[in-house]
Amino acid sequence: MEKKIIVGLDIGTTKIACFVGSKNEHGKIEIVSMGKSESLGVVKGVVQNIDKTIDAISTAVSRAQERVEGELIITKVYVGIAGQHIKSLQHRGVITRDDSDTEVRQVDVNKLVDSMYRLVMQPGQEIITVLPQEYIVDNQHGIKDPIGVPGARLEANCHIICGDVQAVKNISKCVKRASLKIEDIMLEPIASSEAVLSNEEKEAGVVLVDIGGGTTDVAIFYDGIIRHTAVIPFGGNIITQDIKEGCKIMKGNAEKLKMNFGSAIASKSKSNVVICIPGIRGIPAKEIKQQTLASIIEARMSEIIELIHFEITNSGYEQKLGAGIVITGGGSQLKHLKQLFEYKTGLDARIGLPTEHLANTNEIDVYASPMFSTGIGLVLKGFESIEQGLGKNIICDTGGVNPGIKKGENGRGGFFTSIFKGVNEFFDIEEKEEKEEKEEK
Repeated sequence: MEKKIIVGLDIGTTKIACFVGSKNEHGKIEIVSMGKSESLGVVKGVVQNIDKTIDAISTAVSRAQERVEGELIITKVYVGIAGQHIKSLQHRGVITRDDSDTEVRQVDVNKLVDSMYRLVMQPGQEIITVLPQEYIVDNQHGIKDPIGVPGARLEANCHIICGDVQAVKNISKCVKRASLKIEDIMLEPIASSEAVLSNEEKEAGVVLVDIGGGTTDVAIFYDGIIRHTAVIPFGGNIITQDIKEGCKIMKGNAEKLKMNFGSAIASKSKSNVVICIPGIRGIPAKEIKQQTLASIIEARMSEIIELIHFEITNSGYEQKLGAGIVITGGGSQLKHLKQLFEYKTGLDARIGLPTEHLANTNEIDVYASPMFSTGIGLVLKGFESIEQGLGKNIICDTGGVNPGIKKGENGRGGFFTSIFKGVNEFFDIEEKEEKEEKEEK
């Protein structure tokens, strides 16, 4: 019996998490295992220390493998990418079909999307992904799905996301040296949206705000189409740093204070509640008012929300957001954050959990945390890519006993096929030269 397995690898600023997902007999997606480790080599979503990141990836993958009954060998992963280097632009692509009497097919759409990757970018920039927004067939505008529409000229308004080539190479290097192969790389807010947003919300108009440790990602959807993306270079870690400096305490204590006693609205905290922080090596303990702590958090969180609101206004869709704002990510766990968003933006808000599209199993509560949105979203997007023929299938032949991941059937490469090919060739040559040098010695 063949069983499809998809592995999502979320390389974040504070944690690296590996999620293993499969489809049950009813076609629903289940998360069968998860492993995570502390991320020490990533800063603001960008890999800085290669060795530390490799160790963290290996630890997370090993823990995910250990939690599955039987033998699970992870060899291929879907990876998320984010960071301040991510940029977006709009562009219209066009192709002319040979036979105007036949209908548009998936191969024509793929050809149009592939042509977008050949656009000339600024030095050091590379196209990460192309997201078609709407299609035009022989001057017929507003077509969401062109497949089956007859015509000779196929056009598309595309949302193009690009990033730093070196940042992509660093991620590829870390994953390769952790004995893994990248099946595809996806923009993290796109993956998170797959996990926490419903189709109705995307249709009505919604803003996804993914508050991570180093950055805050923003994605705006309207009429079922992604319209705007942005990355704000502040996340939960900057709030922790503010608490550390404002209260003159250790970073670890600042994080505990934020999670256990913090609030995004100072007026919601009691002024007579005092928190005691143990001193270091004979130094007397510190006492901090809960309201003072909340004031520090509210000041920084208000700044982040103002930057998010600027992106919403700048997108031109502020008056079309019927579903308001959905907040997710580890930073969304702050108390009263939803109320602060509503007060600052004037839009409805809710906290998004990544169990929106998962099968209802006994372990679903384990993954019902906003911090897992990106990892679970990568699994969901992986299955979607396979179904649309955009990625390679990862199949494991369980035989009813032990699942092991094997290489699947060939399909159209992912967004980074050309980049990964060059990167892999580079490192293969590098390893070969190192081996020859050792043999000469």
